[in-house]
Amino acid sequence: MGTGSRSRPATGVVSGFVLRMLRESIPLPQTGLAERLDIDLGTVQGWESGRRSLGNIRTMDLLQLRRNLALLGADGPLLGWLDAAMDADRILTAVLHPPAEPADHPLAGWVQSRETAHLVAWAVCGIIPPALRSRAIRPRRGPVAAGPQLSAADRTDFFAQLRQTAESADRAGERGLLLRRQSLYLASYDPAPDAEDWAEQALRSMRPALALRAYTPQWIEARTAATVAARQGDPVPLYDFVDALAADQHSELANLAYWAYWLGSMPPTQPDDGFLHRPDPTAWSPPHLFQQLVGSLHDAPGTVDLYVHSLHTLLHLHPWMPLADPASARHLRERAVELLDAGVLSPVSRRDIESVHYRLQQMN
Repeated sequence: MGTGSRSRPATGVVSGFVLRMLRESIPLPQTGLAERLDIDLGTVQGWESGRRSLGNIRTMDLLQLRRNLALLGADGPLLGWLDAAMDADRILTAVLHPPAEPADHPLAGWVQSRETAHLVAWAVCGIIPPALRSRAIRPRRGPVAAGPQLSAADRTDFFAQLRQTAESADRAGERGLLLRRQSLYLASYDPAPDAEDWAEQALRSMRPALALRAYTPQWIEARTAATVAARQGDPVPLYDFVDALAADQHSELANLAYWAYWLGSMPPTQPDDGFLHRPDPTAWSPPHLFQQLVGSLHDAPGTVDLYVHSLHTLLHLHPWMPLADPASARHLRERAVELLDAGVLSPVSRRDIESVHYRLQQMN
């Protein structure tokens, strides 16, 4: 760890808000939680406000806090978001107060999970993670915050610093690719008027990878360039990427492996993109991935072609999947009809969804 990272003030706004949601799920007031945990009220208030980062708690104390919250009846699935929340705080802290060495940046040292990315987006632009919407939108007394948002000044600074991080990623050596692509992904949430132009400039170095028709270590650059461009309103690179996927088995398996990591169908334990170079289908759960891909289709207006092709590939590899999860299969069949009627897919993706729909009808 570089020396610059030790003096950075920690941001605890995301984990603090998740802790507040956990307390409310019990439900207990702050005074009640402090009494049950046998700690002073100021500590609870400091955690929930983000002034005291949960990430600074000793490991054994954090473990005991989790167990105590579970014993008090806190929402179980929400409790599972605490790790991602602390990781989000770590990323926010590192972006706002960059380490002296880019290689020490958390975005250079770990492949972030979907939950972490969604929580960062919640803090910097107010987009509630889809999995938390029902828990986050609830009546509260008094003028309390509706989410873990940073101040307006910090949000502006976050995206300015993120751009600098992406532009200087080459200084991170072999971890530069991971740092750049993860910075670019988070930068795609930037609401600034010049964000699309900046992203287009930043993506230029990745675009040559889109011309590759077989898997190489630069494959993930092509995927990143295609998905970020689609989020910015340009679907053509994604169409080209999906077309190239179908021509190479390794690329197809790498795509499913990345989805499995992103959607929680395999443990979030990857320090870099090496797992894509040797994709192991036994490392992730096909039924869970099928369920997650189907369930996320409605949240993917810009990248729906990639979702459709990935489902087509998954069902080709595991034709028994609809029998294992009839509810998801039924939902996919209905969604396939909607997509075919809407006329929003590329010709390749339209053939994919027609094939998927035919397969599902035959098994109905």
